[in-house]
Amino acid sequence: MAEKLLVISDMWGVKKGLWITSYFGYLQQYYDIQFYDCQQLGNIDELVNTKENLHRAFVEGGIDTAVAHLLKKEKEPCHVLAFSTGGTIAWKAGLKGFPMKSLTAVSATRIRLENESPNCDINLVYGECDDFKPGMIWAKQVGVDLKITPSFGHELYSDEKIIAEVCKNLLKKVMYKEKVVSVEKQYKKGA
Repeated sequence: MAEKLLVISDMWGVKKGLWITSYFGYLQQYYDIQFYDCQQLGNIDELVNTKENLHRAFVEGGIDTAVAHLLKKEKEPCHVLAFSTGGTIAWKAGLKGFPMKSLTAVSATRIRLENESPNCDINLVYGECDDFKPGMIWAKQVGVDLKITPSFGHELYSDEKIIAEVCKNLLKKVMYKEKVVSVEKQYKKGA
């Protein structure tokens, strides 16, 4: 049975998320994928979808609403891949007991305001030119590593090179496990 991977969009959700299909192309063969649109999770219904309006809607309650909905909807431990605001939602849900095996957050906004990290394997990816990335002092205080990619900004997660790299790291999680299970089965047969 495939490992479950929860994918949480950036603040634009499916409205500007054609890039997300590239992630699914790499990962759907190896993971059972459940996708969440940030706007739907947070009950965001903005008539004027400007960056400012969406940001305000998430900060003024949308993030908390999304966290509460995620905690109600998902009970089983899973891997999480989240982008921008989705990374913030996953992080905060993890702090409230959401059972994550791992969290891969690309350009997660606002986690730099947190004082602790979820209890799971964490992979944080940021562009060097991302104004919202946490600093190295924060990373050390919280106990996480940051992967900073040179010459990229906040939306690096929509670039094919980054997509391939993030997916390769996620595939290692299941490919290694499959090899271990296969070796264990062979060992039991021979014993």
